[in-house]
Amino acid sequence: MEKEKLIEKILELKKKRKAIILAHNYQPPEIQDIADLKGDSLELSLKASQTDAEVIVFCGVFFMGETAKIVSPQKKVLLPVLEVPCEMANMILPEDLLELKEKYPEAPVVTYVNSTAEVKALSDICCTSANAVKVVGTFKEKRIIMLPDMNLAQYTQRFYPDKEIIFGDGFCPFHHILTAKEVLECKKKYPSAVFIAHPECKPEVIDLADYTASTSGMLRLAKELPYKEFIIGTEVGLLYPLAKENPEKKFYHPAPDKMVCPSMKKIGLKELYESLEELKYEVVLPEEIIKKAYRAVKRMLEIV
Repeated sequence: MEKEKLIEKILELKKKRKAIILAHNYQPPEIQDIADLKGDSLELSLKASQTDAEVIVFCGVFFMGETAKIVSPQKKVLLPVLEVPCEMANMILPEDLLELKEKYPEAPVVTYVNSTAEVKALSDICCTSANAVKVVGTFKEKRIIMLPDMNLAQYTQRFYPDKEIIFGDGFCPFHHILTAKEVLECKKKYPSAVFIAHPECKPEVIDLADYTASTSGMLRLAKELPYKEFIIGTEVGLLYPLAKENPEKKFYHPAPDKMVCPSMKKIGLKELYESLEELKYEVVLPEEIIKKAYRAVKRMLEIV
């Protein structure tokens, strides 16, 4: 089917299904262009929950579909591709968290939204890369368990020298792979550019950053800051919306061939069309998991 015809069919099916299409910032350009909403995972789920859509089609990885289901249990949530794992989310299992809770019973558990529903359900509160520092600051306890991303935990630790943040060995492979050497080489090549790093990057990379921000934060900074050139330290897919929203500015990447999440690139127009046509693949979670996971998400929303 030709691209134009495929887009036409998708729009027809979207109307028929009373659906809304969500696209994470790392999705391919054709998916971002056809989406109703684009952004970070939790931000998208929350916005979709406030619409009258009966079906949510989430173009992202599996934990994002789960989060959408957690905040909109009454809606049908679809992932256009069945196998879209998040390697970082899979680095922490419920039994790992239970072991940490037993070892540090006094420590509250702050869990990054980039995690499975089962892990969220065992947590005291969730956080995003944008609000992790604020969330941790709400606890009077001096010891905090923070999962699954060790880099986000170490970034947050910088703001609380009086606290001990306990973390595992989880990380996003496509942020963790960026090296300080690559950043320095890029800064040398583009001396007028400011460097924005994602909190999922290694500490030595964040040390080189002029700003540290989530993907939505990067989009905001690119618009607000007076600079004309930026080096972007996150998955390469973000360069598309950055350039589209800021045509008068230039965006560079220190490692464009390495920082590519394959799960984020699996969804195309064909897969989106088939998902709407056949209502596949539906995200199904046990009611008890939804209830407990939502409690952790809701607690975060009450303080940020």
